Amino acid sequence: MAKNETLTEKFAALIAERAKSWDPSRLAKNAAERRELVERFDPGRIAQPGERIEPFVLLQAEGEEIRLDRLVEGGPAVLVFFRFGECPACNIALPHYDRYLRPALEAEGIPLLAVSPQLPERLRSFRERRGLGLRLASDPDNRLARRLGITFTPQDIPDGPPPPGWIGELTGTGSWELPQPAIVVLEQDLSIRAIKVSPDWLDRPEVDEILALAIPGFDRRAA
Repeated sequence: MAKNETLTEKFAALIAERAKSWDPSRLAKNAAERRELVERFDPGRIAQPGERIEPFVLLQAEGEEIRLDRLVEGGPAVLVFFRFGECPACNIALPHYDRYLRPALEAEGIPLLAVSPQLPERLRSFRERRGLGLRLASDPDNRLARRLGITFTPQDIPDGPPPPGWIGELTGTGSWELPQPAIVVLEQDLSIRAIKVSPDWLDRPEVDEILALAIPGFDRRAA
């Protein structure tokens, strides 16, 4: 049986394809934006393990509310923060997590919720387009992501009216603010067991890394 392609390998293939098809200046700009976010990232400014958060209310893709305290009623839960459904990297990461991470967590009775500031109807369209089994939820106005300290705003926002297809238009939020991709493992009391942020959106945790954060003893079991 062929080895499953890792998320890192999938992102490497995307970068290689872009190197062939993108104008060099566009490729360099994309790399510079990701490098700048890595340089700006301060781990001390994000929420820390052991810290408790409030019982935030999110909106599922279908429009119904979902409370974090209800999500963790039966035990820990895993949140996957992503940018928005039209993000090429998210179109790689979310289907990958849906295929490999979700079943492994479900087998342990651990809920998985993918969270974005994007409006519920746009998340629903994204899920249907990609055939995802993942539960998707909208974080209105980035309230939860901001509480966790994982949001960012691009440095090079153009002056004047936003251009067509800008971030706020794609998300439906009317804002440049986005969450950095992140994995958050919440305990039953809404304390943070683990948080892992990816300031470079083309460098996200592999499934086994997330399972090791969410499932006690997973490292020993995998070995």
